[in-house]
Amino acid sequence: MNTLTVILPYSPISQFETTLNRFIDSSLVEQVCIVHNKEYVGSYLKCETLKSRSCTSGKTLNRLIEKIKTKYFLMIVQAQRIDLGQNALERMLSVAEQTQAGMVYADYYEIREGERDEHPVNEYQLGSIRDGFDFGPLLLFSTAAVKKALKKYGRIESVEYAGLYDLRLKVAIDYRLFHIQEFLSTKVSSDLSQNDVKQFDYVDPRNRHVQKEMEKVATKYLKHIGAYLEPKFEKVPNVEFPFPVEASVIIPVRNRLNIVSDAVRSVLEQRTDFPFNCIVVDNYSTDGTTYLLRELAKVHQQVKLLVPQHTDLGIGGCWNEAIFSEECGRYAVQLDSDDIYIGPHILQKIVEEFHRRHCAMVIGSYKLVNMKLEELPPGIVDHREWTPANGRNNALRINGLGAPRAFNTALLREAGGLPNVSYGEDYAVTLRLSRQYQIGRIYEPLYLCRRWEGNSDAVLPIEKVNKHDEYKDKVRTMEILARCNRIGKKK
Repeated sequence: MNTLTVILPYSPISQFETTLNRFIDSSLVEQVCIVHNKEYVGSYLKCETLKSRSCTSGKTLNRLIEKIKTKYFLMIVQAQRIDLGQNALERMLSVAEQTQAGMVYADYYEIREGERDEHPVNEYQLGSIRDGFDFGPLLLFSTAAVKKALKKYGRIESVEYAGLYDLRLKVAIDYRLFHIQEFLSTKVSSDLSQNDVKQFDYVDPRNRHVQKEMEKVATKYLKHIGAYLEPKFEKVPNVEFPFPVEASVIIPVRNRLNIVSDAVRSVLEQRTDFPFNCIVVDNYSTDGTTYLLRELAKVHQQVKLLVPQHTDLGIGGCWNEAIFSEECGRYAVQLDSDDIYIGPHILQKIVEEFHRRHCAMVIGSYKLVNMKLEELPPGIVDHREWTPANGRNNALRINGLGAPRAFNTALLREAGGLPNVSYGEDYAVTLRLSRQYQIGRIYEPLYLCRRWEGNSDAVLPIEKVNKHDEYKDKVRTMEILARCNRIGKKK
């Protein structure tokens, strides 16, 4: 029985015909719609064509969905060679029937440079709002669920790049997006870019128009589910508690013997009109870092070395040791042990921004460099997608908010500090503070982010990438629920 329409973007690569024939040959497929930009001239039984620049545009998707008569339709999200696994379509349709999901997706294999590897994907949850969520190459939609969602929440937006994102979010409001934890297809990838390059794609200025579309879609979704926050902020309370200094630069560290002194010295070189210190939290280094820091603390009174009692701390836990200590100043300013401030007046600029904006937190910008301080692409990372009016809503869509980060210490203590993890700890507390307070921004680079093979976000295996993404999705889930409860609507 023909129950399936396939939407396939055309590609001039030689493997396209192979992929197309996989679907034509299936008895489950009634029709294949090939989306192309005036490039495709083939003619096959079961096939029709639609001229469009992209199958992710709202106009194209609305036209396609209106024409679909089958119970399900399968979106192929990228134009590349796709091999179907044994009974893959049968399995996806069976699960869709059993679960009555709005969309079904599955794990897949990926072939890069001739090597086949497993590529598992994550479970979808309320906080999986990020537009870069990896569903794999096959997205099976229930046609009825899609049409009901679009009738209830409006047609897909008039966007060029964010149409599929809009569709997915609208379907997810009332329907389950179900993950089949089985490898049902193989994608042959030509994109050999690495994680440490791809993770900065969304802050590349060349992609800003894409990001504005994504923000528009995400903001409307938050309004639909009752999690959107108006640009009205609570006043940051005055705290009379006597702090030992006006600002503390906090550096968590473990086994960075060859580089941590650069970070500390860049703090000591700061020129301010207020007292400050540098709190270094040594997380039980074993390479001589501890001795080096003790010697620096002996010579420089501003350097305060803390060694936690707990031996199970991540970066967030180390931060908590500093911010709850007697040494911490009124403002707690971040600097990673890998990095160095770009000049001697950075701390002054950050504190002045606190005073000027009366905000709970200040986030700066940075320049990406190698260990020789040579610039790496995309260069300056400034996160200009953050706007005063909508930044805290858009923050739920993206995976990072920029650096260096600086906090009002009293508010950070009141929020309970940071989660005791080593990835996403700063993102979590920023979402928490932005729920109530305005966040200040500095769009000029304040420090040099030095990339090297030991960076925590360097090239990672897929299992580690998934774990990181799942954690941030969970953080977003908690924050969305909190925001819904805050404004009286529960998702």
